[in-house]
Amino acid sequence: MVKKYLWQHPSGRWYVRIKGRYHRITAQEGTAEFDRQYWEILGGKRMRAKTSWNALIEDYRSSDRWLNLKPRTRQDYERVLIYLKERIGTRDVKALTRADVIAAQKANAHRTRFANYIPQMFVILCEHAIDLGWIKNNPAKGVRALKTPPERQKAHVPWPDYAVDLFRAQARDLPRLIFEIGIGSVQRPGDWVTFRWGDYDGDSLSIRQNKTDKPLVLPCTGHLKGALDKALSALGAVPLPSRPILTKRDGNPMSYRYMAQIMLKERRRLGLEAYDLHALRYRGVMELAWAGCSDDEIASYSGHATKEMIEKYAGEARQIMRARQAREKRR
Repeated sequence: MVKKYLWQHPSGRWYVRIKGRYHRITAQEGTAEFDRQYWEILGGKRMRAKTSWNALIEDYRSSDRWLNLKPRTRQDYERVLIYLKERIGTRDVKALTRADVIAAQKANAHRTRFANYIPQMFVILCEHAIDLGWIKNNPAKGVRALKTPPERQKAHVPWPDYAVDLFRAQARDLPRLIFEIGIGSVQRPGDWVTFRWGDYDGDSLSIRQNKTDKPLVLPCTGHLKGALDKALSALGAVPLPSRPILTKRDGNPMSYRYMAQIMLKERRRLGLEAYDLHALRYRGVMELAWAGCSDDEIASYSGHATKEMIEKYAGEARQIMRARQAREKRR
């Protein structure tokens, strides 16, 4: 019997087209399994494999692989898990090929960071599937990461002196506190919202970095100590040690997205939109370099695992400092 709803992709894959939607047949053409899948799809009784991606993701979310992730990492992974459930949730994990992984990555090439999370997530899920005995090999391993096209690369521009002075002079209290935490702590923006009042002893802030899990004690700059003491005084009472330093108006913890929105609004108001949150960390590194700190001393603040980024921004700061010294000699 002619299967009039069949459609073959140029790659050779077979699909059943029903009301504009394409349902993939995973079996080889000409086999009994191919015929069975075709008629089940056509009759609305599509097979739901016990080893489906939905089932695997559900099991993964209950495992230590997921439960031990840092909140920020879990947030990034969750976006990919939702995407995979929507696209291939009912498909059989055993049918995954390396070509499928690459195709999914390429389909999202317009958002490079997300696209590169897809093979990474596939690797993790397939490792979990191997542990469950569903598959023997990991077809997602070794897929190359996409590079962001030069035209879409946007470098973080360190805050110049005039921007720092303007923000300190005219910013509102909450954005100013966020600003000082950024420069003074020299941490990644995702860590700023994790500071609790129990982490502040009146002189230093303590933190365990989300990305590296590295514990740090960070002596406060004068500006940061002033901003923290002002915020502490405004509370009117000694806060619980577990209370976040950065909170919403209702006292609930501030998310990274909420913090970013506050800072973007304030930067726009002051005409400083070109200088983003992550660049405050770079400004902090530059200030340490201007103060004559070595790379090791800077790393004790920033927590960088490698010297590459320290050398980049500290090197820029040292070049500026040496050029200013050379100007004085030139005079």
